[in-house]
Amino acid sequence: MTTERDAAPRVEPLRPHHDRAAFDCGVEPLDRYFRSQAGQDARRNLAAPFVLVLSNGTVAGYYTLSATAVPLPELPPEIVRKLPRYPLVPATLLGRLAVDRRLRGRGFGRFLLADALFRSVRSEIASFAVIVEAKDDEARRFYERESFLPFPDQPRRLFRPMADVAALFG
Repeated sequence: MTTERDAAPRVEPLRPHHDRAAFDCGVEPLDRYFRSQAGQDARRNLAAPFVLVLSNGTVAGYYTLSATAVPLPELPPEIVRKLPRYPLVPATLLGRLAVDRRLRGRGFGRFLLADALFRSVRSEIASFAVIVEAKDDEARRFYERESFLPFPDQPRRLFRPMADVAALFG
């Protein structure tokens, strides 16, 4: 028999019933976005917010995905050599990722990232890479540990080629 305590956390699209008021990742712009803007962005199809929900209904974290494009010259030369000479390359933007500070240290950040990568590679929309913009050096190191590569002239902007992501779930 499975008890509520044994129930696994789940990631699902943000819905009105999710309690966003209690969420506190400790970074005011991320908290403010989640509390007041994420739902609007979802309704307007500007971003797709997803929440990590614990068995008791607590929102432990969230992330957003949206479409973006990268100017070809911004990518590293060794990557550009392998691509067609389009001015822009389609990509998936992992716009925000946050975990409630009271729940840090439990692997929820990696869990959310894995879910975001899985949803990105599973999409039927063409995308060369997943792009992130790290808010600080700690976030940059987190993404680098997860095999994201920095853009040459923007060390806090990182990417992971979709072919690499696909190999994770292959």
